[in-house]
Amino acid sequence: MTDDDPDTAEAEKQRRRKERLRRAAERLGPLMPSETSDDTDEGWGERPSSRDDELRRDVPPHHGD
Repeated sequence: MTDDDPDTAEAEKQRRRKERLRRAAERLGPLMPSETSDDTDEGWGERPSSRDDELRRDVPPHHGD
């Protein structure tokens, strides 16, 4: 193999890319959190309740009490 071998050049290019990504991840940390606030009830103003409470709130007006 020579330095002009396309496979060697491609492998080196991939190695450099992986190294750049590793350094970026090391400096920046995770760019996407594993859990967002949308995944939790936090900030929605709802208190934990039973499914029965939820169904009672969702009764259409024409069904009465």
